[in-house]
Amino acid sequence: MKKKAFLALLLSVAMCFSACDLELEESDTSGSTTQSTTITEKETDETTSSETKTDNSDAKKDGKSDSSDSESGFTMSVDGSSGTLNVTRAKKKSTSMGEEASWTIFVYLCGTDLESEDENGMATDDLDQMIQAKGSDKVRFVVQTGGTSAWMNNVVSNSACERYLIQKQDIKLVDSVPLKSMGKASTLSDFLSWGVENYPAEKMGVVFWNHGGGSITGACFDELYNDDSLSLLEINEALSKTYENMTDRFEFIGFDCCLMGSVESANILATYARYFYGSEELEPGYGWNYTKIGDYLAENNNADGAALGKVVADSFYAECEAIWQESECTFTIVDLDKFDEFAVAFNDYAKALYEAASGDLAGIVRGVQSADNFGGNNRSEGYTNMVDVGGILKNCSSYADGTAALQALKNCIVYNKNGETHAGASGLSIYYPLEVQGSNEISIFSGVCISPYYLSLVDMVARGHSDTGYTNDMFFDDHGDWFSDNGSNDYFDDSYFDYDYDEEGESSLITFSQKPSSTQDGFGFVLSHDSLEYTASVIAYVFYELDDETLICLGETDDIIGDWDTGAFQDNFQGYWLCLPSGDLLTTYIADYGDDYTVYTCPILLNGEETNLRVRQYLDYSVVVEGTWDGIGEGGCSDREIRPLQAGDKIEPIYYLDDDSDMTGDSYKWKKGDELDYAYLPEGNYYYGFEIDDVYGDYYITDCEIFTIDRNGDIYFG
Repeated sequence: MKKKAFLALLLSVAMCFSACDLELEESDTSGSTTQSTTITEKETDETTSSETKTDNSDAKKDGKSDSSDSESGFTMSVDGSSGTLNVTRAKKKSTSMGEEASWTIFVYLCGTDLESEDENGMATDDLDQMIQAKGSDKVRFVVQTGGTSAWMNNVVSNSACERYLIQKQDIKLVDSVPLKSMGKASTLSDFLSWGVENYPAEKMGVVFWNHGGGSITGACFDELYNDDSLSLLEINEALSKTYENMTDRFEFIGFDCCLMGSVESANILATYARYFYGSEELEPGYGWNYTKIGDYLAENNNADGAALGKVVADSFYAECEAIWQESECTFTIVDLDKFDEFAVAFNDYAKALYEAASGDLAGIVRGVQSADNFGGNNRSEGYTNMVDVGGILKNCSSYADGTAALQALKNCIVYNKNGETHAGASGLSIYYPLEVQGSNEISIFSGVCISPYYLSLVDMVARGHSDTGYTNDMFFDDHGDWFSDNGSNDYFDDSYFDYDYDEEGESSLITFSQKPSSTQDGFGFVLSHDSLEYTASVIAYVFYELDDETLICLGETDDIIGDWDTGAFQDNFQGYWLCLPSGDLLTTYIADYGDDYTVYTCPILLNGEETNLRVRQYLDYSVVVEGTWDGIGEGGCSDREIRPLQAGDKIEPIYYLDDDSDMTGDSYKWKKGDELDYAYLPEGNYYYGFEIDDVYGDYYITDCEIFTIDRNGDIYFG
């Protein structure tokens, strides 16, 4: 990780966007029953193999779907002369498929660790909520289960993908098919095609239930199949296949998953549904309240997707309030019939922003980076790279006029429910490479990006640069399309990029008119005029000298005074640091910041398990512990909830050392009423250094300044 590389360094110096159909595998649908039962707490363990399964029949981790020779669900291209975006979608069908005022909600319930590792089972809890909803002949939930090693009830099996009808406070097993990865397009399309045929209604909804990772990694991570997930392209593919045999669109499609409330998701779903439900941020707790949903529809079965969406959003927010996690919440209802107007306006904006990048790319990057972002986006928790699109439009308005795009965005947002932390969130996020997490990440994004101009801007930032600071030019073919082969971009070629990142932390773009040094005003530097054009951010690190041979990284601080006009930066460090009530220092990494607060994440062991402590510090130095969060998994799966600390929890800080190892501090048992301290550092020797990031993700490490805190608490530099 970069933080360890930084430590060692410091020590060494002191769209043709197509929705492809595929031929589905034949599924055994025998074994259909009319068994009636209720979900109860699990009394006995099921005896199935816990061995991790693998299934490579659907190729997807590169962002491609299963097949490429089928009809398109929609196409996106640009006019070669004007640059205007053209969107052509499959016919928007509107002939009802079921009885008047009837509702069927199809729930794709991928249980994963949310079920198997929760004492009561989060999926089981939501099945109970569906059963508890008021009875109605006109309203039903149809659920497919799978994706978990164990169900916390005596009804659902983990040895098959089972299908349940939940109606009038009863649950019946109505079908069972062989166990398959819930992360396959064919598994999803098989369920939806079967469901629409057997349980049509005037209004039909689809809910994806599980983890979400955002626009790159998708949703529904199956723990039985190496956390295989549904990419957006696979969701597109499955919906396209199902849509062929429908006479109407779905009334809504939603994600009871984290981080899926994105521009890219909405664009995929706009062909197949009238409304989209999703959250830009994590979904704390147990997610949606299905009892409220069922109760509302039982009494208002003539309601449309917009009215139901408000109930979903409000009841979800109330669920979060009940566990004191509403401040982080976001939830959005999108009118998908109006989404294409936003896509066209955003492409116009992106074109202007791309053209402005030749004048001040650094200013644009800083504007994007200062927009609200969601999930983990730091070195301790990992990166989702999901940023509020409205924040980008506003923060970069001096480079491109985003007025039309902002208005189009507002027009398609039917309802938006935000907590205090994300009060200004616009409703939809968009992918932006705050930190590229894999070699194929940009290629995956090229398959779901709604604008070739934005794609080129993203590629410019993420893929390195030439001597002039630019990557390849726009990605257009003769028809104005910017990607092919079902979303993969054939124009991407790693060999094109002639800039090699400096593994020694010395970006060639970062130069100084005044080199880092100590003055009477503190430790600082002045960037050269040319360097300002390429500098994205400046942070500082602090290290503690444990002994003559070992330094401990205490982490990041934004206690810096900076002037982006002159390029002058200096420390504003006063010698204070976050620590446990016992006085043990915490390692801190910046997760987010606002006008009056900074959110830090602190790596810890919690009751022996590695996780992250999330802490919000305000300008008045008051500190609020938000809870613990496991962050982003290796496959891009985002942990669903921030868990509050409980009395008796054992906390051990994790520290990173100069030899790339780590160590834990003393154990502290959390007590009711405890608060973290922002206290003066203990007596000892410390090191302070800057990391300066350029706009392309490379970085420059300054020399360290040594300072000493004596037994009286006085601080001395040099």
